[in-house]
Amino acid sequence: MDDFEPTIVAFVCNWCTYTAADLAGTSRMIQSPNVRLVRMMCTGMVDPKYVIKALLSGADAVLISGCHPGDCHYINGNYKARRRVKLLKEILPRLGIEEDRLLLTWVGASEGNEFAATVNGLVARIKELGPIEARRTLVV
Repeated sequence: MDDFEPTIVAFVCNWCTYTAADLAGTSRMIQSPNVRLVRMMCTGMVDPKYVIKALLSGADAVLISGCHPGDCHYINGNYKARRRVKLLKEILPRLGIEEDRLLLTWVGASEGNEFAATVNGLVARIKELGPIEARRTLVV
């Protein structure tokens, strides 16, 4: 399992986390290259189908990250995301996918270091979990 490199899909808020990811990159912070960013206008736009499709199509984990609660540019989008993630964490085990493969975080625009730390921590945790076993038995 030493050569396992996870693929992580990150649905990030345009206004906060995407800006933090850009700050981390331009500041040359050390972060894992395993993450593929999907820029969303708001985390409230992340449909649960997107998460399930990503996990069943090859992603080893999904990160959803946006503005801190109370700071959403769309008033309550991050609260919607929080409710959806809670439901997804109940559904994923039924598909044979550990709920630890889905992470919801709040990263503000000026927190590039927090974004890099989140990404690096998630990659390390997924390396420990290994690839999704359920994907071998499920047909997409």
